[in-house]
Amino acid sequence: MSSAPELLTIEWADGAISEFTSLWLRDNLREDRDAHSGQRLIDITELPDRPRIRSAVAEGGSVRLEWEDESRPAAFALSWLAAHAAGRAPPRPELEVRLWLEGVALDAKRDFAWIGLEEAQREPSARLGWLTHLLQDGIAFLDGMPAEEAALLRVVPLLGRVLETNYGPAFDVRSVPQPENLAYSDLGLGLHTDNPYREPVPGFQALHAVIASNEGGDSLFADGFALAEHLRVIAPEAFARLTTTAVPFHYRSQDAELYAERPLIELSATGRVASVHYNNRSIAPLNLDARETPAFYSAYRRFAALLRDPRFQLRTHLANGTLVVFDNQRVLHGRTAFSSARHARHLRGCYLMRDSVYGATALLRRELTETGTKT
Repeated sequence: MSSAPELLTIEWADGAISEFTSLWLRDNLREDRDAHSGQRLIDITELPDRPRIRSAVAEGGSVRLEWEDESRPAAFALSWLAAHAAGRAPPRPELEVRLWLEGVALDAKRDFAWIGLEEAQREPSARLGWLTHLLQDGIAFLDGMPAEEAALLRVVPLLGRVLETNYGPAFDVRSVPQPENLAYSDLGLGLHTDNPYREPVPGFQALHAVIASNEGGDSLFADGFALAEHLRVIAPEAFARLTTTAVPFHYRSQDAELYAERPLIELSATGRVASVHYNNRSIAPLNLDARETPAFYSAYRRFAALLRDPRFQLRTHLANGTLVVFDNQRVLHGRTAFSSARHARHLRGCYLMRDSVYGATALLRRELTETGTKT
């Protein structure tokens, strides 16, 4: 270990070297956080502009710092520094995105996470594994649900918090006369994400097969992240266009008037694909300069063609009592046509708040770790 006025350098046992600036260290004093909540007690404006380290000494598993212009020393546990060093932070498995591009080669039962309802309720470690795979793959399945309408809202609190919409806490996907949404018809539906006209866009969707059609009505899924990254490789200009063009989405019904604008592909601050919003049925007239319109439509068509290609689609038939949960800002879904006059089909669905699913997973992992349960 060595120090300079504005830098602390530590070489770990494995030979890795971490550097901590004096400003970062001064900003993270344990004494400046509430002991119970861990929240900061001071504002950045209350910190010295350029705190300077006078000395740094390793003792008893900690580093003790003295500052040039402050009488109060500081102590940092080496284990804490190791956990928060750049590049050495403890892994969060649920953030490890696993892309799956060619869905046609995959089998829902074989290649994605499944769990029985009784096991999910009885075994927290099994539920944690299932939730982790849901967040990594964007989709997971649960079976053994009672084939009754009330079952969905009894079960989903295991996974996260329900996001209520104008449909209520849950909605029923089945054919009705003169539907206000084509989902409530017998028509096949192309791949799409739900409700891009909302703020916020629903994070996760759960669909419970109460009555599965005996003919048609197969479920289709595709990994929007994988498709977006594929587009980035094969048509970088089209990809860039879809990440920077605001698309208007609009939905209206007797009791709702919803509108939002967002690109079809949204990127994170680091340039990774963060969300995909594609719903051809709800795109409103584009407000584009005439000179920009052809380039956007070309990119839009290129992406749409990928979504229509069966090579990228996972196709499966949900049996009675099966629940599928998927990331509505990543995984696109659709279905094949069916005839409700010949075979009834009824899926009951709801939306889950995005942060609640990630939070339930992280909290469950923390609880199992604290109790020493193997995960």
